[in-house]
Amino acid sequence: MTHSERRVYLINELLKEDCRYQQMEIPDGEKEQRDLLRSLMNVRMPRPIGREFLKIQDEYLSAERDNAGIVDAWQLPALLSDSRLVLWQGDITTLKADAIVNAANSALRGCFYPLHSCIDNIVHSKSGIQLRLLCDDIMNRQGHEEPTGQAKITPAFNLPSKYILHTVGPIISHGVSKKDCELLASCYRSCLSLAAENDCKSIAFCCISTGEFHFPNEMAAEIATSAVKEFLRGNMKIKRVIFNVFKDKDLQIYRKLLGENQC
Repeated sequence: MTHSERRVYLINELLKEDCRYQQMEIPDGEKEQRDLLRSLMNVRMPRPIGREFLKIQDEYLSAERDNAGIVDAWQLPALLSDSRLVLWQGDITTLKADAIVNAANSALRGCFYPLHSCIDNIVHSKSGIQLRLLCDDIMNRQGHEEPTGQAKITPAFNLPSKYILHTVGPIISHGVSKKDCELLASCYRSCLSLAAENDCKSIAFCCISTGEFHFPNEMAAEIATSAVKEFLRGNMKIKRVIFNVFKDKDLQIYRKLLGENQC
Protein backbone atom coordinates (compact mmCIF):
# COMPACT_ATOMS: atom_id res chain seq x y z
CA MET A 1 0.00 0.00 0.00
CA THR A 2 1.05 3.56 -0.62
CA HIS A 3 0.74 6.12 2.14
CA SER A 4 -2.47 7.54 0.64
CA GLU A 5 -3.90 4.04 0.19
CA ARG A 6 -3.30 3.33 3.88
CA ARG A 7 -5.14 6.52 4.81
CA VAL A 8 -8.16 5.59 2.67
CA TYR A 9 -8.16 2.04 4.05
CA LEU A 10 -8.19 3.35 7.63
CA ILE A 11 -10.99 5.78 6.89
CA ASN A 12 -13.07 3.08 5.24
CA GLU A 13 -12.62 0.69 8.17
CA LEU A 14 -13.65 3.34 10.69
CA LEU A 15 -16.66 4.36 8.61
CA LYS A 16 -17.83 0.74 8.52
CA GLU A 17 -17.92 0.60 12.30
CA ASP A 18 -20.82 3.04 12.62
CA CYS A 19 -24.08 2.80 10.70
CA ARG A 20 -24.41 6.59 10.82
CA TYR A 21 -21.40 6.88 8.51
CA GLN A 22 -22.35 4.25 5.95
CA GLN A 23 -23.28 6.76 3.25
CA MET A 24 -20.41 9.16 3.93
CA GLU A 25 -18.15 9.72 0.95
CA ILE A 26 -14.40 10.03 1.34
CA PRO A 27 -13.16 13.39 0.02
CA ASP A 28 -10.50 13.51 -2.70
CA GLY A 29 -8.20 16.08 -1.12
CA GLU A 30 -5.32 14.97 1.11
CA LYS A 31 -6.01 17.54 3.84
CA GLU A 32 -9.70 16.66 3.91
CA GLN A 33 -8.85 12.97 4.17
CA ARG A 34 -6.35 13.57 6.95
CA ASP A 35 -8.89 15.64 8.87
CA LEU A 36 -11.57 12.99 8.40
CA LEU A 37 -9.29 10.21 9.62
CA ARG A 38 -8.27 12.18 12.69
CA SER A 39 -11.90 13.07 13.41
CA LEU A 40 -12.99 9.45 13.21
CA MET A 41 -10.17 8.44 15.56
CA ASN A 42 -11.11 11.27 17.94
CA VAL A 43 -14.75 10.22 18.30
CA ARG A 44 -14.18 6.46 18.33
CA MET A 45 -15.13 4.89 21.63
CA PRO A 46 -12.59 2.54 23.23
CA ARG A 47 -13.57 -0.83 21.86
CA PRO A 48 -11.54 -3.68 20.32
CA ILE A 49 -10.24 -3.38 16.79
CA GLY A 50 -8.56 -5.85 14.43
CA ARG A 51 -4.85 -6.52 14.16
CA GLU A 52 -4.78 -5.69 10.45
CA PHE A 53 -6.20 -2.25 11.13
CA LEU A 54 -3.61 -1.59 13.84
CA LYS A 55 -0.79 -2.81 11.62
CA ILE A 56 -1.76 -0.44 8.79
CA GLN A 57 -2.49 2.38 11.24
CA ASP A 58 0.99 2.00 12.75
CA GLU A 59 2.60 2.05 9.31
CA TYR A 60 0.63 5.18 8.43
CA LEU A 61 1.30 7.03 11.70
CA SER A 62 4.97 6.07 11.69
CA ALA A 63 5.35 7.56 8.22
CA GLU A 64 3.48 10.70 9.36
CA ARG A 65 5.81 10.96 12.35
CA ASP A 66 8.94 10.60 10.24
CA ASN A 67 7.70 13.08 7.63
CA ALA A 68 6.98 15.65 10.34
CA GLY A 69 10.55 15.33 11.61
CA ILE A 70 11.87 14.11 14.96
CA VAL A 71 13.64 16.35 17.46
CA ASP A 72 16.19 14.66 19.71
CA ALA A 73 15.82 15.91 23.27
CA TRP A 74 19.53 15.43 23.92
CA GLN A 75 20.47 17.71 21.01
CA LEU A 76 18.57 20.68 22.44
CA PRO A 77 20.73 23.36 24.10
CA ALA A 78 20.63 23.36 27.89
CA LEU A 79 20.40 26.47 30.02
CA LEU A 80 23.71 28.04 30.99
CA SER A 81 22.43 28.23 34.56
CA ASP A 82 21.52 24.54 34.78
CA SER A 83 22.66 21.81 32.40
CA ARG A 84 19.67 19.63 33.32
CA LEU A 85 17.09 22.17 32.11
CA VAL A 86 16.02 23.03 28.56
CA LEU A 87 13.56 25.59 27.21
CA TRP A 88 12.22 24.60 23.81
CA GLN A 89 9.44 25.96 21.62
CA GLY A 90 7.86 23.38 19.33
CA ASP A 91 5.47 20.46 18.92
CA ILE A 92 5.95 18.08 21.84
CA THR A 93 4.69 15.14 19.76
CA THR A 94 7.82 15.43 17.56
CA LEU A 95 10.17 15.16 20.54
CA LYS A 96 12.28 12.06 21.05
CA ALA A 97 12.58 11.91 24.82
CA ASP A 98 12.13 9.14 27.34
CA ALA A 99 8.81 10.69 28.35
CA ILE A 100 6.54 13.53 27.32
CA VAL A 101 3.73 14.91 29.45
CA ASN A 102 0.14 15.02 28.25
CA ALA A 103 -2.29 17.43 29.92
CA ALA A 104 -5.23 15.03 30.23
CA ASN A 105 -8.77 15.28 31.55
CA SER A 106 -9.94 13.25 34.54
CA ALA A 107 -11.44 10.49 32.35
CA LEU A 108 -7.91 9.93 30.98
CA ARG A 109 -9.21 8.50 27.71
CA GLY A 110 -8.29 11.40 25.45
CA CYS A 111 -10.26 14.22 23.87
CA PHE A 112 -13.37 13.16 21.94
CA TYR A 113 -13.93 16.50 20.17
CA PRO A 114 -13.04 16.15 16.45
CA LEU A 115 -9.90 18.06 15.46
CA HIS A 116 -9.71 19.84 18.80
CA SER A 117 -6.47 21.76 19.26
CA CYS A 118 -5.76 20.61 22.83
CA ILE A 119 -2.61 18.59 23.47
CA ASP A 120 -4.67 15.62 24.67
CA ASN A 121 -6.35 15.37 21.27
CA ILE A 122 -3.10 15.74 19.35
CA VAL A 123 -1.23 13.19 21.47
CA HIS A 124 -3.94 10.56 21.04
CA SER A 125 -4.34 11.30 17.32
CA LYS A 126 -0.63 10.80 16.63
CA SER A 127 -0.07 7.95 19.05
CA GLY A 128 -2.88 5.80 17.68
CA ILE A 129 -6.03 4.01 18.76
CA GLN A 130 -4.03 1.70 21.07
CA LEU A 131 -3.48 4.59 23.47
CA ARG A 132 -7.19 5.12 24.14
CA LEU A 133 -7.71 1.37 24.48
CA LEU A 134 -4.93 1.10 27.05
CA CYS A 135 -6.08 4.18 28.96
CA ASP A 136 -9.61 2.77 29.03
CA ASP A 137 -8.31 -0.48 30.48
CA ILE A 138 -6.28 1.38 33.11
CA MET A 139 -9.23 3.51 34.14
CA ASN A 140 -11.70 0.61 34.19
CA ARG A 141 -9.38 -1.27 36.55
CA GLN A 142 -8.94 1.87 38.67
CA GLY A 143 -12.70 2.27 38.94
CA HIS A 144 -12.79 6.04 39.32
CA GLU A 145 -11.61 9.17 37.54
CA GLU A 146 -7.99 10.25 37.79
CA PRO A 147 -7.54 12.67 40.71
CA THR A 148 -6.21 16.12 39.94
CA GLY A 149 -2.47 16.38 40.55
CA GLN A 150 -1.72 12.72 39.92
CA ALA A 151 -0.42 10.93 36.81
CA LYS A 152 -0.36 7.68 34.88
CA ILE A 153 2.31 6.34 32.52
CA THR A 154 1.74 4.54 29.21
CA PRO A 155 3.84 3.60 26.20
CA ALA A 156 3.90 6.28 23.50
CA PHE A 157 3.11 3.84 20.67
CA ASN A 158 3.65 5.77 17.40
CA LEU A 159 5.18 8.88 18.93
CA PRO A 160 8.98 9.25 18.95
CA SER A 161 9.08 9.30 22.76
CA LYS A 162 9.18 6.11 24.82
CA TYR A 163 6.46 6.96 27.33
CA ILE A 164 3.58 9.37 27.81
CA LEU A 165 2.83 10.71 31.28
CA HIS A 166 -0.83 11.66 31.57
CA THR A 167 -1.58 14.17 34.31
CA VAL A 168 -4.74 16.04 35.28
CA GLY A 169 -4.24 19.68 36.13
CA PRO A 170 -6.61 21.92 38.08
CA ILE A 171 -9.44 23.63 36.20
CA ILE A 172 -9.77 27.34 36.95
CA SER A 173 -13.31 28.65 36.74
CA HIS A 174 -13.01 31.71 38.97
CA GLY A 175 -9.94 32.81 40.91
CA VAL A 176 -6.84 30.70 41.54
CA SER A 177 -6.80 29.23 45.04
CA LYS A 178 -3.89 27.99 47.13
CA LYS A 179 -5.25 24.47 46.57
CA ASP A 180 -5.10 24.98 42.79
CA CYS A 181 -1.44 25.95 43.05
CA GLU A 182 -0.67 22.93 45.22
CA LEU A 183 -2.43 20.61 42.77
CA LEU A 184 -0.54 22.03 39.79
CA ALA A 185 2.77 21.57 41.59
CA SER A 186 1.67 18.01 42.36
CA CYS A 187 1.22 17.36 38.62
CA TYR A 188 4.89 18.12 38.05
CA ARG A 189 6.07 16.12 41.07
CA SER A 190 3.88 13.13 40.13
CA CYS A 191 5.20 13.07 36.57
CA LEU A 192 8.81 13.40 37.69
CA SER A 193 8.40 10.63 40.26
CA LEU A 194 6.82 8.29 37.69
CA ALA A 195 9.54 9.12 35.20
CA ALA A 196 12.28 8.35 37.70
CA GLU A 197 10.58 5.10 38.76
CA ASN A 198 10.56 4.00 35.12
CA ASP A 199 14.22 4.86 34.52
CA CYS A 200 13.50 7.86 32.33
CA LYS A 201 16.49 10.13 31.93
CA SER A 202 14.67 12.83 29.95
CA ILE A 203 11.17 14.26 30.31
CA ALA A 204 9.37 17.05 28.46
CA PHE A 205 6.61 19.07 30.10
CA CYS A 206 3.87 20.93 28.28
CA CYS A 207 2.33 23.98 29.98
CA ILE A 208 -0.09 22.00 32.15
CA SER A 209 -3.54 23.55 32.78
CA THR A 210 -2.85 26.79 30.89
CA GLY A 211 -4.99 25.97 27.84
CA GLU A 212 -8.54 24.67 28.19
CA PHE A 213 -8.18 24.62 31.99
CA HIS A 214 -7.47 28.39 32.14
CA PHE A 215 -4.65 28.49 34.71
CA PRO A 216 -2.92 31.89 34.33
CA ASN A 217 0.21 31.34 32.22
CA GLU A 218 2.72 33.28 34.28
CA MET A 219 1.60 31.80 37.59
CA ALA A 220 1.61 28.31 36.10
CA ALA A 221 5.16 28.76 34.80
CA GLU A 222 6.38 29.93 38.19
CA ILE A 223 4.88 26.84 39.83
CA ALA A 224 6.30 24.57 37.10
CA THR A 225 9.87 25.84 37.31
CA SER A 226 9.86 25.86 41.10
CA ALA A 227 8.47 22.31 41.38
CA VAL A 228 10.91 20.92 38.83
CA LYS A 229 13.96 22.58 40.38
CA GLU A 230 12.97 21.39 43.84
CA PHE A 231 12.55 17.82 42.62
CA LEU A 232 15.85 17.79 40.76
CA ARG A 233 17.71 18.94 43.86
CA GLY A 234 16.77 15.66 45.53
CA ASN A 235 16.85 13.31 42.54
CA MET A 236 19.76 12.63 40.22
CA LYS A 237 18.11 9.96 38.05
CA ILE A 238 16.56 12.47 35.67
CA LYS A 239 19.24 14.16 33.61
CA ARG A 240 17.18 16.44 31.38
CA VAL A 241 13.88 18.28 31.84
CA ILE A 242 12.49 20.12 28.83
CA PHE A 243 10.04 22.95 29.39
CA ASN A 244 8.13 22.73 26.13
CA VAL A 245 6.20 25.82 25.06
CA PHE A 246 4.12 26.28 21.94
CA LYS A 247 2.93 29.87 22.16
CA ASP A 248 5.22 32.91 21.93
CA LYS A 249 3.60 34.23 25.11
CA ASP A 250 4.77 31.22 27.10
CA LEU A 251 8.23 31.38 25.55
CA GLN A 252 8.69 34.90 26.85
CA ILE A 253 7.41 33.97 30.30
CA TYR A 254 9.77 31.01 30.64
CA ARG A 255 12.70 32.98 29.27
CA LYS A 256 12.19 35.54 31.98
CA LEU A 257 11.93 32.88 34.70
CA LEU A 258 14.81 30.69 33.55
CA GLY A 259 17.15 33.19 32.00
CA GLU A 260 17.19 33.97 28.28
CA ASN A 261 20.77 32.94 27.50
CA GLN A 262 21.28 29.38 26.41
CA CYS A 263 24.46 27.58 25.39
